[in-house]
Amino acid sequence: MAFVPRPIYTVSALTAEITDILESNFDEIWVEGEVSNLRVPPSGHFYFTLKDESSQIQTVIFRSQARSLHFEPEDGLRVICRGRVSVYAQRGQYQLIADLIEIRGVGALQLAFEKLKRRLEAEGLFDRARKKPLPFLPNKIGIVTSPTGAVIRDMLTVLKRRWENVSVLIYPVRVQGDGASEEIARGIGYLDERTDVDVIVVARGGGSLEDLSAFNEEIVARAVQKAEKPVLSAVGHEVDFTICDFVADLRAPTPSAAAELVVRNKAELVFRIQNLRERLIRGVEKVLRRRRDEWTRMQRRLKDPRRRLAELRLRADDRVGRLAGLMGRMLDERRLRLESLVKNLLYRSPRQKVDRLRDSLRQRAERLDSAATDFLSKKRRVLERSMDRLEAMSPLRILRRGYSIVRRIPSMEIVRDSRAVRRGEGVDVRLHQGRLICRVEETKGESGRRSPVVLRLDGAGE
Repeated sequence: MAFVPRPIYTVSALTAEITDILESNFDEIWVEGEVSNLRVPPSGHFYFTLKDESSQIQTVIFRSQARSLHFEPEDGLRVICRGRVSVYAQRGQYQLIADLIEIRGVGALQLAFEKLKRRLEAEGLFDRARKKPLPFLPNKIGIVTSPTGAVIRDMLTVLKRRWENVSVLIYPVRVQGDGASEEIARGIGYLDERTDVDVIVVARGGGSLEDLSAFNEEIVARAVQKAEKPVLSAVGHEVDFTICDFVADLRAPTPSAAAELVVRNKAELVFRIQNLRERLIRGVEKVLRRRRDEWTRMQRRLKDPRRRLAELRLRADDRVGRLAGLMGRMLDERRLRLESLVKNLLYRSPRQKVDRLRDSLRQRAERLDSAATDFLSKKRRVLERSMDRLEAMSPLRILRRGYSIVRRIPSMEIVRDSRAVRRGEGVDVRLHQGRLICRVEETKGESGRRSPVVLRLDGAGE
């Protein structure tokens, strides 16, 4: 019996061979399932389990692909993933590496629509401040729509009825299906670059959410936002709203309504112009009549220029004379005022003040001298009268008549009675001329009795 060697794989070799088989046979596949055990670590990759009623497979979406998703995956959401099968050798597990994920069913489109709407609104694409007004009367209208649909026929009919010679440039696009959004975006950009197009209309008829999905794509929204010309969105029926409607400068409920919004009714404008023309003519005629009446009144009030000139000359002469008089009075007043100021200034000068004080001092000195002289004269006269009276009362004057005064020595007491002295006492006798120092020899009374005799002891006069 021959020996047949048994093929023995290592774990790594077996895993590598399985990896080659799986990755070569499942390079790009679509897998439908329900999201479960969703995890988003700090790396930003999405890890979840894709399962159905009986099986499951680990799935991962790397952060670079996750950024392009129109919605946030969540547990319980039924999705379709596009990717490749790979093997994680360290754990011996196979897994699906997804690069695209779509939500299954109509709810998915609605979810993607809401997500994109919130994101664009947050960026300010829906702000009213950036909305541009439609031109009053466009020369050429650019329309992005299907050239074969009923929409463009209805719009052209309305445009022709309202303004038959308006110019229209149609950019044909597919309005649904693959690549429709890119064609719509290119059409908007092309018409925006045209210098002869004044306004852009993006139009499509009604349909389901899937039918209108091309107008809910971000590429269309960005094209509308980028356009420098005003964009009018007319997509779907009145109840249908698309992302294009929110970003556009104006939304029309229907394509036919868009044709009415973008072009005014020519008949109405012509009627309005005629009405304005008649009002203008009546207004001009009214103004002309008023001006004519004013001219007539002014003509009546207008005087001969020569008379007017003569009046002006007389008035000028009168005013010149009044002005001269006024100037003279003003000069006199100013001169008087100046003189008063000069006098006041001189009166207040220090030298003038010193002179006035010196005069005042001199006058007061003279008055003081005069008063002192008068006072002394009065006192002198009083003194003279007093001296006369004293002279009249002076004992010397009595002595001159021969009387004398006797005084006791040494007390010099006046002796008025001979009995007041005794014999031998000395007495001083005051005469008119000189004095006598005597000793009493004898005294006599008035009755003749003996009295002291006054002897002269010293006859020296004064």
